[in-house]
Amino acid sequence: MAETNQTLEVGDMMSASDEGQQYLTFILAGEEYGVDILRVQEIKGWDSVTHIPNTPEYVRGVINIRGTIVPIIDMRIRFDIEQLAYGPTTVVIVLRVQGENGDRIMGVVVDGVSDVYNMSDEDIKDAPDFGSAVDTKFVKGLATVNEKMVIILDIDHMLNSQELNEVDSVVE
Repeated sequence: MAETNQTLEVGDMMSASDEGQQYLTFILAGEEYGVDILRVQEIKGWDSVTHIPNTPEYVRGVINIRGTIVPIIDMRIRFDIEQLAYGPTTVVIVLRVQGENGDRIMGVVVDGVSDVYNMSDEDIKDAPDFGSAVDTKFVKGLATVNEKMVIILDIDHMLNSQELNEVDSVVE
């Protein structure tokens, strides 16, 4: 259990690479998702948050990281996946998100961190069009790594909704 309170700096996970971009992958309900590792500030074990009233259900609350108030988003709720109790592998990935009002720091709660992969632009294929039945606006693309599918997320779009702008105004 002591592991969950440790913080992992992203520099500890990165290795030099001349080809493509690196993506940090995480697990959510058995699926593997990836985010650009250059956007990851740190990975923290799950800890309690301060709840903010009148926020969307997927906003778990806020935490203070070295003087910065960081909204925490539960990805299971955001993606309408069955909720589970947080366990010893549950982590918060702290991300730098680019929005129309500049950069901001957000945390996302995921089931666990998986790996770091090097991927070129050619490795990432566009998400298929499912019509209006499935919303893929948060999906930047899909990549096959070691014979498994990784869903690459567009965190700027996913974490810049009107609801989250309202959270920012409450936090400020």
